[in-house]
Amino acid sequence: MKLEGKVALVTGSGRNIGRATILKLAAEGANVVVNARSNRQEAESVAEEARALGVKALPILADVSNKEQVDSMVSMALAEFGKIDILINNAAIRPHKPFMEVTLADWERVRGVVLDGAFYCTHAVIPSMVENQFGRILFFTGGGAFSGPAQRAHVSAAKMGLVGMARSLASEFAPYNIRVNVVSPGSIDTERRSPEWYPQGALRDTSSIPLGRQGSVDEIAAACLFLVSDDGGFITGQTLHVNGGAAYY
Repeated sequence: MKLEGKVALVTGSGRNIGRATILKLAAEGANVVVNARSNRQEAESVAEEARALGVKALPILADVSNKEQVDSMVSMALAEFGKIDILINNAAIRPHKPFMEVTLADWERVRGVVLDGAFYCTHAVIPSMVENQFGRILFFTGGGAFSGPAQRAHVSAAKMGLVGMARSLASEFAPYNIRVNVVSPGSIDTERRSPEWYPQGALRDTSSIPLGRQGSVDEIAAACLFLVSDDGGFITGQTLHVNGGAAYY
């Protein structure tokens, strides 16, 4: 029970990596806030799974690109639990589009969810963390941000912005016992619903991955648990690549 008594908010936790992370933290004793943008059924389902592990779970619908909705979500979580110890900024979109076709609306949509959303959530929870002299914050980037694939310039730019934000926050808030890190998943076996995000479909070539396979959502969740628990107590401002050994540079 590495997280007994802690409260964790994971954005975008209705399925895939977010869901796995909620359940990993709940299994270690953390009460959890399950966030989805619009699918209440998914959020409620994950919350029920977490409660079955013996913890409290609060499902909340909120679009992280909307500051008012983020502030409302955090207020609800604080009213329910009195604090937020762990924030994992998992919500993201990753559309593919040739750069010359990227519109201002496309740019702002990606930045709004990926970068602005992480800023809104972090800005909303960190006063509670400072007051309690305890906080663990994670951002999610991805292998694509480092390898620079075609047709994802807007996504890569937003994702790399998270790395810079994490490094700066790690320095600024270390005196308050707040650690900030980044998880960078490689190719992960997830449910892929959107052809806009995954034009290549569900199957991927794993020949460039030394371990010869995709990672699982549970392996990413385990990396998150390591970084937010005392096992990662001397780690802050870092990016952990969980990618089966894939080389980006």
